[in-house]
Amino acid sequence: MSAEDLGSKPPLQGPESSKISAESAGSAESAESAGSAGSAESAELGEPSEPRETVGVAETPAAQVGERAGGVPRREVVGRRRVTAAPEPAPDLPDAELRGALEAILLVVDEPVSELVLAQVLEQPAERIGPMLDEIAAGYTAAGHGFELRRAAGGWRLYTRPEYATYVERFVLDGQSVRLTQAALETLAVVAYKQPVTRSRISAIRGVNCDGVIRTLVTRGLIEECGAEPDSGAFLYRTTTLFLEKLGLNTVDELPPLAPFLPDDVEELADATR
Repeated sequence: MSAEDLGSKPPLQGPESSKISAESAGSAESAESAGSAGSAESAELGEPSEPRETVGVAETPAAQVGERAGGVPRREVVGRRRVTAAPEPAPDLPDAELRGALEAILLVVDEPVSELVLAQVLEQPAERIGPMLDEIAAGYTAAGHGFELRRAAGGWRLYTRPEYATYVERFVLDGQSVRLTQAALETLAVVAYKQPVTRSRISAIRGVNCDGVIRTLVTRGLIEECGAEPDSGAFLYRTTTLFLEKLGLNTVDELPPLAPFLPDDVEELADATR
């Protein structure tokens, strides 16, 4: 059948015409229903229900093809970054106020306090604390106070001056003796000058067994264990920060030299004990 025959053929009548009209109406109704469903879905997602243009697959990116195949475009959720403002540094205290604050703290401490701790408490730069403490110590010395500020055990603390020790001792002791025994002082001196040292070495130097005295010194917190000797496995002992604090020393290097207190024939005595 040619195109001319189709064009010149009269329209269908009767049942066939009704059937074609019904099929056309059904197709239009399906297209309208699909468009309404798409519009409703777009409305629920908060998107405008505009007609989409038909784009060829070759010209459409893969992400867009995947979005349109599902019928719903993908949404990228961008997280919000919370910006926290940096805390403002504390203002520098005037020299007079900084001096007074340091003196107030040093009056209540029961052990030497380091410059770093003072800087953290006062919220001031650490480089200001050291020079100010040196200035305070020099001022006490120049004014001739009965106390002084000096370094001890890695920190700073107020101490009474040695020239007033007899008066302080009379007030504190009040007839009570809290001193170490002669054996304890000798043992403590050996540990201080020979540390780290073992018990057997201490006993050899003193010539007597020192186990009981060492236990006493450990109990009082003046010496402590600091490992073991590699060869024998014996415990090693050293002095503590409390020892430095009691003597008012910053390090053990400040201990007085032993040479002036040794006898003249010390070498002969050492040879005799070998």
